[in-house]
Amino acid sequence: MTFIDDTSLQPTPKLEIVRRVGQRAISIAMHDVDGTHSLIRDWPPVMSLTIHYAMTSGLPEDFDSPTNAAMLVEQTGRKPLPETDRFCVESAGLSALTQMEFGIRRAIELGNIPPTSGIKLGDKERMVNSQIIQRIWKGEECFDAIPEPDTLRQFLKAMTPRLFKLYETVLNGACRDRNTADAWKHPDHWRVPGALEFMKYLHRLGVVNYFVTGAVIYPEGGMYEEVRAVGFEVGPGKLVEAIGGSSWHRKMPKEQVMRELLAKLDVPAASALVIGDGRSEVKAGADMGCVVMSRLPREARRPRELHRELGTNYIVEDYLDTALKTLIRP
Repeated sequence: MTFIDDTSLQPTPKLEIVRRVGQRAISIAMHDVDGTHSLIRDWPPVMSLTIHYAMTSGLPEDFDSPTNAAMLVEQTGRKPLPETDRFCVESAGLSALTQMEFGIRRAIELGNIPPTSGIKLGDKERMVNSQIIQRIWKGEECFDAIPEPDTLRQFLKAMTPRLFKLYETVLNGACRDRNTADAWKHPDHWRVPGALEFMKYLHRLGVVNYFVTGAVIYPEGGMYEEVRAVGFEVGPGKLVEAIGGSSWHRKMPKEQVMRELLAKLDVPAASALVIGDGRSEVKAGADMGCVVMSRLPREARRPRELHRELGTNYIVEDYLDTALKTLIRP
């Protein structure tokens, strides 16, 4: 049996106690990957530019051509993009498909979608689109129950995965491929300090670790390659039991991934530890009644403020603080 126990724990420079849990038994841990354990994907500048490009270009037929992808790789991080830079901070942890949907809906809101799209919205439909944009800002992801024109739904269904694949292509060219190649040689350079040792500690205690991500999961390359490159073995009985995420055409918000995992394992939420740096896993964990730990650098002031509001229990800078072994113990 493994316990979270903060009854006598005192805060340290690297461990902030936001909401005490007391003592509670845990059996599984659901971990985000990017920014929580792996540093391979420097995704915010790529995401910001991709969404900005979608908003302003209006997604013409050749928007995702190799030429345009190369142009975006070259422009990544070159200049500030206030709206989408902020959106990436606020939306960290949401499904990447939701983030792509935000960019497409903003293009519609700005009137930048070409006439060939067939989308014609009246005042009421434009208002609904703008309301959904604001709801994404607040962390919502599923809007199927909201009535919208079929032309808009079909446009989103076609363009969201195309824009996501463009984002992945730009991410690969801007940082991912280069960083992953180096991670195979120098894995410790691309892990959050103490991450591997912390995961091994949980594993030794009998906690079953799962990765949950907003990225698309496919058998070769992508997230599987990245986590192996930084030293995490994945598979039944291994350090990480499995990875859960979206597919190219099916948006899987992390909350849904987490709820389905708990249901499949027949594990009560109160027996789960959630660790992440994004709003979606933190809010979902808090809403479900899990123990929640945020992994955020000290300089991440806005994310730390947001995570406190969302209901996290603890905020850690990294996994090197020995107090973690007092907090989580046999």
